[in-house]
Amino acid sequence: MASLNILALYLLSLLLLSRTHLSLPLTTTDIHELLPQYGLPRGLLPDNVESYTLSPSDGTFEVKLKNPCYVHFDEVVYYGKEIKGRLSYGSVHDVSGIQAKKLFVWLSVTGIEVSKVDSGMIKFFVGSISEELPAKQFEVVPACKRKVGGLRAELESI
Repeated sequence: MASLNILALYLLSLLLLSRTHLSLPLTTTDIHELLPQYGLPRGLLPDNVESYTLSPSDGTFEVKLKNPCYVHFDEVVYYGKEIKGRLSYGSVHDVSGIQAKKLFVWLSVTGIEVSKVDSGMIKFFVGSISEELPAKQFEVVPACKRKVGGLRAELESI
């Protein structure tokens, strides 16, 4: 009987270990807690994350928000309902679903990188153009707002 319990425990551990290598929805860890494990600040994404998936093999991810929204950092940032990209230590590449308003134009954010570890800056890429902002702005998870400065997110359903 003891050997059956050991066998069952062994099979259960194999099953759990094998699931960690698949691209499955990650439900045990909040994405805001996962970002620092990749050298990124918690507050890069707003507080209304509904779910996310992350492929450990190539770092591709998809984040689903409860609804699109705006956040005000140094610039106004729009988060679509789906945000996609490729996560690696200290950076996010091939980003889609995030836009920043610069003057009167909305520009798609295509990448994010932590600058030199001791600089305390984060570099945001809009195509080949980049801008550095203090990482301190992104330490706290920002509240998602339906509108900022007269702009209103196109909400699908709340």
